[in-house]
Amino acid sequence: MRLKRVLSCCVSAFLACCLPQLSWSQKFGSFEREQAQGMLRDVASDVKKHYYDPTFHGVDWDAKVRETKDAIDKADSMSMAIADVAAVLDGLHDSHTFFQPPGRTYAYDYGFEMQMIGDRCYVIRVRPGANAENKVRPSDEITKVVDIVPTRDNFAKLSYILTVLWPQQELRMNLRASDGTDRQVAVSAKIRELPHVRDQGASGILGPDLYERMRQKDNGEQFRHPRFIERGDDLLIVKLAVFALTPSEVDSMIARMRKHNGVVLDLRANPGGNVDTLQALLGGIFDSDVKIGDRVGRGSVSPLAAKSRHDGFTGKLIVLVDSQSSSASELLARVVQIEKRGQVVGDRSSGRVMEARHYNYKAGVGTVIFYGASITEADIKTKDGQSLERRGVSPDTVVLPTAPDLAKGRDPVLAQAAAMLNVKITPEEAGTLFPYEWPKE
Repeated sequence: MRLKRVLSCCVSAFLACCLPQLSWSQKFGSFEREQAQGMLRDVASDVKKHYYDPTFHGVDWDAKVRETKDAIDKADSMSMAIADVAAVLDGLHDSHTFFQPPGRTYAYDYGFEMQMIGDRCYVIRVRPGANAENKVRPSDEITKVVDIVPTRDNFAKLSYILTVLWPQQELRMNLRASDGTDRQVAVSAKIRELPHVRDQGASGILGPDLYERMRQKDNGEQFRHPRFIERGDDLLIVKLAVFALTPSEVDSMIARMRKHNGVVLDLRANPGGNVDTLQALLGGIFDSDVKIGDRVGRGSVSPLAAKSRHDGFTGKLIVLVDSQSSSASELLARVVQIEKRGQVVGDRSSGRVMEARHYNYKAGVGTVIFYGASITEADIKTKDGQSLERRGVSPDTVVLPTAPDLAKGRDPVLAQAAAMLNVKITPEEAGTLFPYEWPKE
């Protein structure tokens, strides 16, 4: 079994354990092999045209593509061929450049969520009624997932494997309880069939993934909007799940912030989003124009700035981040730090800060497969000349939930931020302010 090239050692270990369980069709004839080669050609061509660094960080791109073509010629399954296409993009070590494989006809839900806290991986919540409910619990430390030790460096890649490349019917894990005892568990995923869709011609590109994204969008629409908790005039807590606000939503948010002496802007688990939202929010918390950084693209450098609205929020500001805060949320936190506009509290952010464009492809006639790629078109260097990619934002005040906090549903991070603004909120109360709602099944 050829494993040495597949998404580095992380995926190699995964495939060594799980290749027999992979859910791609076992049929792999000349037609399927040519489909995989077509995916490689499409993706490799656009990377060569559009990737922000024409030197590819010293990688001989043409040579890597030739090696991948040869690997696909020798692959014995579509799973391995897909892995080869994903691996060539992964070789650029770029958080925003990755392969989106053809959509599967089933969605997998493991029934729990995990997160890096500091340098350790924990179960942070479990879906009621899921198979995982009687096997894992919030506060369990995950020491291995399918024989892979989760770390800060590989966590995003591991999540990509388990949710995008190769979802598992049964997920094997090693856990360590808060009392130090170790155990092994196997969690069965809940599998839901997605609609099977045939191409309807030039009128549109449809596929199972499109309907799944639409369902997820409906589930998460209520969380796209900012949520607020007030404590008199002294404190407003703003929970922002994603940078995807309309101009009127930003205006309303800033107007509400102006009515309070202090604001906690909670960007934990915020994956980023639109640069327009980032610029508008920064313009609403600075009384003069502020530089976000420089956009370093292929052969060009251009400034990225936020224009002050001059009627924004001028009170005390605290920004919360954690290991899942990415992209625009990291840039906002870092600008606040550099300009000494406020304090950043929580855990080191993810270090996934690039500007990318998504490319869509399709292949076939009648029954069509759909796939895509995200390709980085620029790095963002902040005012201090540094890139946040793979570095993240280190908080001014580090506050990490402990295993007992997770078990009891306490939020010591938000409680600490409120205390810094002279408002008392207990960790127990803080943990109830923004209750998590699982997406509808």
